[in-house]
Amino acid sequence: MFESLGEKLESVFRRLRGHGKLTEKNIEEALREVRLALLEADVNFKVVKDFIDRVKGQALGQEVLMSLTPEQQFIKIVHTELVALLGGERTELDLAAAPPVVLMLVGLNGSGKTTTSGKLARYLKTELKRSPYLVPADTYRPAAIDQLQIIAKDIGVPVHPTPQDGSAGDPVAIAKAGVDAARRQACDVVIIDTAGRLQIDDELMSELERMRTVVNPHQVLLVADAMTGQEAVNVATGFHARIALDGVVLTKVEGDARGGAALSLRSVTGKPILFVGVGEKLDALEAFYPDRAASRILGMGDMLSLIEKAEKVYDQKQAEALEKKLRKNQFTLEDFQGQLRMLKQMGSMTDLVAMLPGGKKLMQGADMNAAEKEFKRIEAIISSMTREERQKPEILNGGRRRRIATGSGTSVAEVNRFLKQYLDAKKMMRKFTQLGMKGKLGKLF
Repeated sequence: MFESLGEKLESVFRRLRGHGKLTEKNIEEALREVRLALLEADVNFKVVKDFIDRVKGQALGQEVLMSLTPEQQFIKIVHTELVALLGGERTELDLAAAPPVVLMLVGLNGSGKTTTSGKLARYLKTELKRSPYLVPADTYRPAAIDQLQIIAKDIGVPVHPTPQDGSAGDPVAIAKAGVDAARRQACDVVIIDTAGRLQIDDELMSELERMRTVVNPHQVLLVADAMTGQEAVNVATGFHARIALDGVVLTKVEGDARGGAALSLRSVTGKPILFVGVGEKLDALEAFYPDRAASRILGMGDMLSLIEKAEKVYDQKQAEALEKKLRKNQFTLEDFQGQLRMLKQMGSMTDLVAMLPGGKKLMQGADMNAAEKEFKRIEAIISSMTREERQKPEILNGGRRRRIATGSGTSVAEVNRFLKQYLDAKKMMRKFTQLGMKGKLGKLF
């Protein structure tokens, strides 16, 4: 989402490196470029003005002007202000109420409320160990009820039996009945999926006001499409004026969004971004961390998120077992294949490299699609081996290598090159263990 903005800011900082010392003149020039970059990212113009004023006030201080590393000082100021703009510290979803805690999801048509309802239910069940109950209260969109029921079945959570034959009735009554049913079934969180509507549609907004009064939700969450840019701010302002929002879930951030919505929403509405939808799958919902987002915008990476992704597919026991194998020089191609599969579960190479400090620079001039293809080729080569060959690569003679090349659709030269890379990687990883990396190797890998 922030890729274009990050590239523009990087070019600004790159120009500052050419100056041995910061002056009021080159700070003004840099801020002018930062202002243009933010406006092009569709950030609200009032938000941009306030942001630039705060950065300028700090950048013109003597500490920065006299610094031996003015560029780093300037980046530090921009980073601090970006974190503040995005909300400061991470805001957790507030579930501190007598069960069932009621969450009401609202937003425009097509913003992704129904899918987000399912993602949120899955997150509550798997990450927070809660017992969610889904309530389909969208009686206007064809198949909305059916869609939520299918999602509920996929993630294994109960769903309210709202009729699908057109006799569903009043959405407010459905929501109330859903909360009562959740209480009887001892579910501790209720997620109400409401129909999409424009914030200027008085009749439908009045329906939401009635629902809020009758159901008394603990939190009302706006599901906002990041692709709408600055318009998301107008939507949030309109909904907040009528039904008092408590937080935002930003969807479709994996698309070609410019980042303006995320950078504007908190400042204009005063409401935190709680989650971001990063894909279409039901597990593609992530908690939003302002400091991590700011670091990624400025090319500083996001190691904490990378480690969290690794921990979801890689536990401590596996890390310790891997370390023991490396210490004893027993790391096999079968182990290597397992690492590749875990890496695929963490996401695309582009996303993972972007989380590394300096990752954007690493990707400049690099063909990430070619890297993805190379991983697939390596996996095909390993899969074409017998189990014995994967566990004892030293037995791979010329005949075996020809068979593997034929089975994987590669050449013998490619098989030979991969085996050399494997041996080199094995030596390198063993050196890490010899250098006292105990306890850290699993996360590093």
